[in-house]
Amino acid sequence: MPAKSKAQQKAAGAALAAKRGEQKVGELKGASKSMYKSMSEKQLDEMASTKRKGKPEHASKG
Repeated sequence: MPAKSKAQQKAAGAALAAKRGEQKVGELKGASKSMYKSMSEKQLDEMASTKRKGKPEHASKG
């Protein structure tokens, strides 16, 4: 599942780093913390590796 925004991609990257032991889980906040708990490493990798070109900074709600 590709990221819909740059912010979502960054959150997935932070959660992925925690899954891999590169970052402390306690340092995660908000979306990255919930992604860490609910998504597999493979799902996070797919979301974090999405191309950034043409993505909005934040996804529109709705």
